Amino acid sequence: MKQIFIIFGFLFSGFIYGQETKTTAFLSEITKYDISDLWTLKKFRTEFESDTSWIERLEPFGYIGENYQRFYIHFTSVIQNPNNILEYFVYGKTRVKTNICSFQGLIKINDSKTYNDNEIPSVKQGFVLGVYEFYEDKDQNGTGILKGKFRTDFYFDKNGQIKYNSLMFIADGFKNNQFEGTWIGYNSNDSKNCNWGDYRIPDSKNLDCGTGEFGVSDKYVSNG
Repeated sequence: MKQIFIIFGFLFSGFIYGQETKTTAFLSEITKYDISDLWTLKKFRTEFESDTSWIERLEPFGYIGENYQRFYIHFTSVIQNPNNILEYFVYGKTRVKTNICSFQGLIKINDSKTYNDNEIPSVKQGFVLGVYEFYEDKDQNGTGILKGKFRTDFYFDKNGQIKYNSLMFIADGFKNNQFEGTWIGYNSNDSKNCNWGDYRIPDSKNLDCGTGEFGVSDKYVSNG
């Protein structure tokens, strides 16, 4: 049974992220919700409704630069902007090697859609797209600006509340909260690719050699 479910999950994952999937605009409706916990939650349900077990959410996987140096990021607080409910104030910390930096910035939702057809018919699912810009503390060492685009997937529970989409957590290639962009140094003005996400990293090219889950290529293991 588990093997069958995993195969189904793999197919479903392709459905969710496929280019041919038909969707319906949801941007105006997303303004009725505060989705800040989609980026800060500490645990989530492994399946929908019938499963009462919980999974501790891992810290995001991330990298910075051409050598795929390990990049850590943690959102300590995300607060919806009361004056613009498509924006969220973000506070947190980053770490590269032993260098830890505080940051604050903004997430802005530009689009949201729900799927017209779902592999689990009783569960409505969708996603938000947008941009982010985070400013590390200039008084700290090796700091700069993080900016780029993101995607976050959600579903509606039986009470109509938006939840972090973990429905296919056991399926190969599960991912969520995909952030893709650059880091630009204040002093050096260097620009480096800097991407992170839950359980997989967008545009990880030769870094991720995993199949069912994230796996680091031997070439880059020494980079953290």
